[in-house]
Amino acid sequence: MSHKIATIIKREYLSRVRKRSFIVMTILGPILMASLMVAPVILTQISDKTQEVGIVDDSGLFYYRFRDANNIRFTPLPSGIDQALELMRQGRFDAVLHIPEIAFESPSSLRLFSEKATNLNTKLYVENILKQEFEGLKLGAAGIDPEILRKVDTPVNIHAIRIKKDGLEQTDHPEVSMGLGFVSGILIYLFIFLFGSQVLRGVLEEKTSRIVEIIVSSVKPFQLMMGKILGVGLVGLTQFLIWIILTFAIVGTVRASMPELFHFTPDEQVFVTGSQVLNPQELQAQRDMIQQHDTQAGQIMQGLASINFPVMILSFIFFFLGGYLLYGALFAAIGSAVDSEADTQQFMLPVTIPLLFAFIMAQMVMSNPSGPVAFWLSMIPLTSPVIMMVRIPFGVPYTEVLLSAALLVAGFVFTTWLASRIYRTGILMYGKKVSYAELWKWIRHR
Repeated sequence: MSHKIATIIKREYLSRVRKRSFIVMTILGPILMASLMVAPVILTQISDKTQEVGIVDDSGLFYYRFRDANNIRFTPLPSGIDQALELMRQGRFDAVLHIPEIAFESPSSLRLFSEKATNLNTKLYVENILKQEFEGLKLGAAGIDPEILRKVDTPVNIHAIRIKKDGLEQTDHPEVSMGLGFVSGILIYLFIFLFGSQVLRGVLEEKTSRIVEIIVSSVKPFQLMMGKILGVGLVGLTQFLIWIILTFAIVGTVRASMPELFHFTPDEQVFVTGSQVLNPQELQAQRDMIQQHDTQAGQIMQGLASINFPVMILSFIFFFLGGYLLYGALFAAIGSAVDSEADTQQFMLPVTIPLLFAFIMAQMVMSNPSGPVAFWLSMIPLTSPVIMMVRIPFGVPYTEVLLSAALLVAGFVFTTWLASRIYRTGILMYGKKVSYAELWKWIRHR
């Protein structure tokens, strides 16, 4: 029995990995995944052009209130707005800010002119400066010192530090965990649908072409179903492992060749504890100095480095295989019960609703990965592959992971038994519209 299943697995596996589409997607997949991580960093460096902004201030109140930023430079223009716009058309400026005389009484009269699409960062920076200046003028008119407001306004940025079981401190990046969890959930969702659909189409093609009649003369229907499910699953696993290896290789190569784009200093090297606490001036000076050299890409990479990737990858493999085998058995049963792909729709909906529901609930789970909703959805076999992968980057107790895994195995065994009873009858039945009542008869038949 095992020899026949192994033969079917080999046939399904080799017939798919030799396809040109498999080879193309295996190569393109890691390139696209690595590009999502690396391309924004490189493009930001390329597109980081200094914006030249001319200022025409008819009110005379704000000419010298604008401070140059890293990539924004302001130039006061004594001429009128028409001459300033002409200079912009000649290429002297990327944008021109016009502050009319009535701007203080009517802030809506402010205008930022540009020939190309308005740079959002420039617009937000100008708005922030004018907001502060307008507030200062209004406070001064009311007899209140604007400096008081500036001292009271205190931006707060809490740096999360996770204390591990061994007592070591490690920078925690909940944003990175959230992004990684969401991506993992999406990949599980897409992989189950993609390879589950391949099982359905494969069963349906063999049934409609009557090839299955020849095959079942040598093997049992259950052996054929399991061989097809496992063969396609191994194709997905092979592709995923190649993707992971190539993605890490590409990102590592780019990071090694351009280290200045990924510089970041962990917070545990800046902050100290207990009697070693720095005074406020030293701490702020040290933080400001470090932030001049740190990059956003470096922060992301540091956040990814804090993830336990061996556990993450092994969990992904297990929950992908478990989820795929569970849903793949149901897809195989649907393919055996119908005569055309159009007839599959009525049976696909109830099977895919739990998977869609898990995908929709992923956002709620990310906001509270330790809550009761997240816990129960990660225990139910129909939703656990997606939800558990969303939770794992945040840190899940091993007892919960093991319990979820055990329930997923039990769910796979049950759905395989259920699907096999439909498959053994439906695979050799032609020309009959199948209903849910008919499927129930097949399940109960001995």
